[in-house]
Amino acid sequence: MATSETCDLSASHAPKPEAIKSFKHLLPKIKHELVHMRHSYDKHEPGYFAGVSGTSDDELTSFDETDLVAVRAGQVAYGVIIFGKVKLPSSPGQYVFVRWFGGGEESKSGEKDYKFHSIYTEEKDDADGGKSFRAIMGDEDELFFFNE
Repeated sequence: MATSETCDLSASHAPKPEAIKSFKHLLPKIKHELVHMRHSYDKHEPGYFAGVSGTSDDELTSFDETDLVAVRAGQVAYGVIIFGKVKLPSSPGQYVFVRWFGGGEESKSGEKDYKFHSIYTEEKDDADGGKSFRAIMGDEDELFFFNE
């Protein structure tokens, strides 16, 4: 399995056509998982989606491939791992981080094999001994390697 130590990521940059194509291909799965995560986390730890608490599921998932604003990618033995920063149009200044994979081999149809991996979530210890949670990132947050 790739780690931040074994996968040298590119600098953050605007998405290239191949990244946009693969992201567009995975949009239904990404949106489905985002809504599923939101419903699940809202039952147990609503802090993850507090940044979009007044947003409907349809508004939350109103993004498309044009909202992929930055990517970082790393070559691994079996293909390319891609990390994307996705703007949430209904919530200015808010983003989700998505990880997906593009296989090195093309299928019989001539298409690469793309697989959604995860949406980043964060759990941090607070100074007062508590914890903070979030799945919604901000303008200032930069993409990095994550496994979640």
